[in-house]
Amino acid sequence: MSFFNKLDNMQKQRVYGMGNAILGSVMFAFGLNVFITPLSLYNGGFMGISQLIRTLIVQVFHFSFGQTDIAGIIYFLINIPLIYMAWSKMGKEFFGRSVITIIVQTAALTFLPVPASPVIDDYLTACVIGGIIAGTGSGMILRGGSSGGGQDILGIYFTKKFPGFSVGKVSIIINFFVYGICLLMFNIEIVIYSLIYGVVYSIACDRVHIQNINMSVMIFTKKLGISRAIIEQTGRGVTNWDGAGAYTNQTSYILFVVISKYEVSQLKRIVRSIDPNAFMIFTEGCSVSGNFEKRLYP
Repeated sequence: MSFFNKLDNMQKQRVYGMGNAILGSVMFAFGLNVFITPLSLYNGGFMGISQLIRTLIVQVFHFSFGQTDIAGIIYFLINIPLIYMAWSKMGKEFFGRSVITIIVQTAALTFLPVPASPVIDDYLTACVIGGIIAGTGSGMILRGGSSGGGQDILGIYFTKKFPGFSVGKVSIIINFFVYGICLLMFNIEIVIYSLIYGVVYSIACDRVHIQNINMSVMIFTKKLGISRAIIEQTGRGVTNWDGAGAYTNQTSYILFVVISKYEVSQLKRIVRSIDPNAFMIFTEGCSVSGNFEKRLYP
């Protein structure tokens, strides 16, 4: 029996989440170093701040690092106070995952060589492809219950505190500050294409970070016990109605629950274990006001 098969469900979820975070870290570095940096474009958020500091060191103080991009090392140093926030506000497990992820991401950003000439010369195409790859990587990090530091930690903190926020939206807010500085330092073309990359990145990140997507679910069943199982196993509230089939006129139970997209598979397993014939309707992207807990990491 393999090591993975010996793990219980919770341990498997943690291993899978950490694998997601590590792969996402490498994807983020690949998207940024291969498609964005060779065109002298800038990432948003704290990584963008690190790139600006890197540019200042290279162009003003004339230090040369070859094809090695020291922005990753600068990013790690900037993250030290934010790592403390992860420890104090979000728990030791999230802190531990974030430290591992940030180290992997820093190594990938530092040692993944930046091409001497752009892989894709067209700015718009490079922004879209780089944004999708890097944004998907960041989304995988968050989906794995970790963070790549910087705006990821701030985004998760503010999203839990203020339900209208998302990590992608927080990134866009910080990006306006970063790109405002870019506007003062570089030509308008660099800023515009960096903004395009930033928007694509944020959208991709939010779509992959499915814990951030709300789902409303209606369940139609003729068996009792599903509501109690959902409450006990997920901690989500359930509303019950009594109904009747229009064709058969048989009694039916209608359940309504709001979950995150991350919890859909778990909900399906619970329902199918009690009633394999239950009918379920899933509505994605519903807006929630009131007492709904955002669970942005497992």
